[in-house]
Amino acid sequence: MARQARAVATRQQIITGAARMFEQSGFEGASLGDIVDGSGTTKGALYFHFRSKDELARVVIEEQHRTSIESVRSVAESGASALRQLVMVCHEMARQILDDPVVRAGMRLTLEFSGSSEPAQPYVEWIATAQAIVEHGIEQGEIADTVDPATLARFVIGSFTGVQLVSQVLTLRADIEQRIDDMWEYLLPAIATTDDAAELAAIRAARWKAPVDATGAADDTSTGDA
Repeated sequence: MARQARAVATRQQIITGAARMFEQSGFEGASLGDIVDGSGTTKGALYFHFRSKDELARVVIEEQHRTSIESVRSVAESGASALRQLVMVCHEMARQILDDPVVRAGMRLTLEFSGSSEPAQPYVEWIATAQAIVEHGIEQGEIADTVDPATLARFVIGSFTGVQLVSQVLTLRADIEQRIDDMWEYLLPAIATTDDAAELAAIRAARWKAPVDATGAADDTSTGDA
């Protein structure tokens, strides 16, 4: 049992170390030697868990996908209004980018590998989840019924992707929260059925937080509210 736990810990250590190298140098720039040094393991340990750098990169993308999709789905199940959910999804994805090297590396690798079907999957699922939120918002009368759900969902995820990339280039994402708020300040009046400035400001301020379990750790499988 202890040996199995050590193997799991070593595997995660390698994934995290590889993510830091992929984030820093990209797939081509990160050598297996760099990954071994960065993860504090050995080549033997790396090859025990992963057959190649390609497989390791795919696992990093999968880990990023799992982390992001779990939180997006939790936001969608939070009970918050549709517009608040859309805002919360963007800010939660930004928080993960800031806090988690695996998420940052996964997003970089996804862009580097664009053109193949597998790395596109996270975006496909983000868009699908956002579309379901928009459809619910239209049903509830919070989002204008002139809005096309598929188009808006793709636009929101695309806008967020562009905002975080420009924030990375200009400020190393130091201003990402403000830039997302700016995005919604312009977008909300165009899609919301309310024109009340205070209500729109309250929607822009919505944030999702993972509930804390009895041990004090965040429970990412549960839902949060605004």
